[in-house]
Amino acid sequence: MADTRADPAAQSELMVEDEPFFSYLDLFLFSLIAGLLVYWIIFRKKAEPIPEFKKLEPQTTRETSFIGKMKKTGKNIVVFYGSQTGTGEEFANRLAKDAHRYGMKGMAADPEEYDMSELSRLTEIENSIAIFCLATYGEGDPTDNAQDFYDWLQEGDADFSGVKYTVFALGNKTYEHYNAMGKYVDKRLAELGAQRIFDLGMGDDDGNLEEDFVSWREQFWPAVCEHFGVEATGEESSIRQYELKVHSDLNMNKIYTGELGRLMSFENQKPPFDSKNPFLAAVTVNRKLNKAGDRHLMHLELDITGSKIRYESGDHVAVYPINDSVIVNQIGDLLGVDLDMVISLNNLDEESNKKHPFPCPSTYRTALTHYLDITNPPRTNVLYELAQYATEPKDQENMRKMASSSPEGKALYQSWVLDSCRNILAILEDLPSLRPPIDHLCELLPRLQARYYSIASSSKVHPNSIHICAVVVEYETKTGRVNKGVATNWLKNKMPTDNGHKTTVPMYIRKSQFRLPFKSTNPVIMVGPGTGIAPFMGFVQERGWLKEQGKDVGDTVLYYGCRYKNEDFLYQEDLEEFEKTGVLTALNVAFSRDQAEKVYVQHLLKKNKEAVWRLVHSDNAHIYICGDARNMARDVQNAFYEIAEELGGMSRAQAGDLKDATRLNYGRYNLST
Repeated sequence: MADTRADPAAQSELMVEDEPFFSYLDLFLFSLIAGLLVYWIIFRKKAEPIPEFKKLEPQTTRETSFIGKMKKTGKNIVVFYGSQTGTGEEFANRLAKDAHRYGMKGMAADPEEYDMSELSRLTEIENSIAIFCLATYGEGDPTDNAQDFYDWLQEGDADFSGVKYTVFALGNKTYEHYNAMGKYVDKRLAELGAQRIFDLGMGDDDGNLEEDFVSWREQFWPAVCEHFGVEATGEESSIRQYELKVHSDLNMNKIYTGELGRLMSFENQKPPFDSKNPFLAAVTVNRKLNKAGDRHLMHLELDITGSKIRYESGDHVAVYPINDSVIVNQIGDLLGVDLDMVISLNNLDEESNKKHPFPCPSTYRTALTHYLDITNPPRTNVLYELAQYATEPKDQENMRKMASSSPEGKALYQSWVLDSCRNILAILEDLPSLRPPIDHLCELLPRLQARYYSIASSSKVHPNSIHICAVVVEYETKTGRVNKGVATNWLKNKMPTDNGHKTTVPMYIRKSQFRLPFKSTNPVIMVGPGTGIAPFMGFVQERGWLKEQGKDVGDTVLYYGCRYKNEDFLYQEDLEEFEKTGVLTALNVAFSRDQAEKVYVQHLLKKNKEAVWRLVHSDNAHIYICGDARNMARDVQNAFYEIAEELGGMSRAQAGDLKDATRLNYGRYNLST
């Protein structure tokens, strides 16, 4: 072939000959692309209107008007609950059942399921009351199911004139924002014109929450009677809320076997994952952290690959445990029942949104294993309802006495049930005349709740893994029985396998306000003895990751405490490596029992008071505390106050105000059992 590159005439001739060919090709391609584009646009526009999203809204299948439901069923008392662990819901149900004894009719209601703007219409119902049983979660936060109601109250300006209400708050006095949610709703409703008909009740879980509730309730109902001019009916008989249905020929695919919401959801997992749809995370690591001693402290890693679950340092992981099969079988043996009988407990109130006390149909074995709390001491209402089945008059008398508000009854309940840590099995064993029908027992027992653990990892470093640090709970009671924590003992036995069958844990993420500062240059001071170290493992990992990304990171200081250096110094190698590489600016460890005089983290804070004060006062350090809220957190807070008083010349009141300016944060302690 001739080379035409050096011949202008040849080049010109080639261009002339080739021009028509490329022009037709360009035209063809342009026409083809344009045609496809037009077709796609037309097709897309035709397809867009097809989904009728409004028709698919789930609200169409559920009644969202509580006013309409109250009118339809003749109810005049509605008890709303904000509940994270089930206690608020349990108290609401008890108050709703109480109403009949005073010639009234009540219903318990989840504010998440109803249109709360209807509250102003409660005046349309004669002699009506709205009762609120509201728990406070974390650092003064509302529970998940009361979050929307809380936001609406804050933003709205409704007129509640004529609406009558009262509030019982559930909290823990060792936390700074004690009963914040209940206090806020009580105050806000009054500001919006509602009429408080009885004083705010304050329940303290650090003391005796049950006694607080019973005492408040015993005074509340007489006040209601006086307000409306009605009298108690005197009817104290037990009222069943559910009726038993036994299934004999049900397809096994229609029977719940531990699922929390959707049937077969554990076999066919679908995101998003939450409290009603937990993800089955495989356990990839389960190792003992302590080198010696009689306790068992453990580190677990859960694989969340493919789940689309996201978490941040400081969040909590919730796990759903199951009860010990030994206890389940013993209850079945004592009551003489076939635990594998398939049953449903159906609500007698057909209008109720809550059709069953737990997922049904199910077997008694599944209910006692997955759904019901059989290890915590039962509350007084359970004893009262079960008393009718005791054949010994003395047993009946004592059970009813413990459910009363009399000083003798309270003292008996405190000593015989609470102080002796008697669960329902122990009560059945110690009261041979008490043999209730198992269906009524299952109706009365509270739901088995998820256990929350501070996540001990950073998603920046471990995006597909969640780490847990926990201590196994096991102790001997005054009756000589050995009680074991449900979740920690269950987790202890969740060992990874390499035989192709995954060991899994049902879990979901609960978001937290316990967060690293937005600016990485802010110093952080972390105080976390024992398993309180958990969230700080995630914090330190994240600060290290930020350094690797070239970010400027402020001082990262940790105060950790344990009993003995050679026994329970958790994550020792990891922490010492973090210090060696400069991720941890300072690692301060208090070994409380390695010397004659006990040394705790607060002592080390005072020892390093100049450095602490410089970080807090001059460098705007953020302070984080995670651990025993009853003692340690208070002692640590006082140590910071004393440093501010001594080196900052502040009064105690001024030191207290410094708390907000320095971002003093409290984490959830891993008290899950």
